[in-house]
Amino acid sequence: MTQGLRERKKQATRAHISAVATRLFIDQGFEATTIAQIAEQAEVAKMTVTNYFPLKEDLFFDRAPEIVALLAEVVTRRPAETTPAAAVCAAYLEGLDARWPPLGFGSADFTRAIAASPALQARGRSMLAEQEEALAAVLVAEARAADPDDDGLDARLEASRLAGIVRVLVAELVGRVQAGEPEEAVLERVRRAAREYF
Repeated sequence: MTQGLRERKKQATRAHISAVATRLFIDQGFEATTIAQIAEQAEVAKMTVTNYFPLKEDLFFDRAPEIVALLAEVVTRRPAETTPAAAVCAAYLEGLDARWPPLGFGSADFTRAIAASPALQARGRSMLAEQEEALAAVLVAEARAADPDDDGLDARLEASRLAGIVRVLVAELVGRVQAGEPEEAVLERVRRAAREYF
């Protein structure tokens, strides 16, 4: 078996387990669903589930690594003349246009499952903290590359500001849409806020 085929099979198994788990979490609730049930429904061993997803919360937030790295990657890939704030703003606006789920476009079932689970809420908060830390590491490294004596404080504060704006805008979008406001009106409001506050 070639390495490419092996990797594709692993990714397919991971995606299958995650899809089964998400369905069970939505049907039964996160806390009520066990790893054993997920393994049985996915027709894999319990150890296979935990090999792919060490924490139960990882089964629900299967895109966590992508979300944690998002802002840091946006800033790292930006053109030299673009500020971190401009890069994050542009990526956020593009994500809104693409209806990217981590920006608040998850299904109503998905967001209800989070609202009903303290464990998922806690994991969501820790993911956002990790996202901010990853962004701060990039900005601190840039600042120290320009000035080896830079203490990194300004960079960490800027990371907190940018990650905080994203966090508030995501919560605003989810809350307003769940409250029944028309999605297009909500999108226009958060777009306006993004352009102003970034």
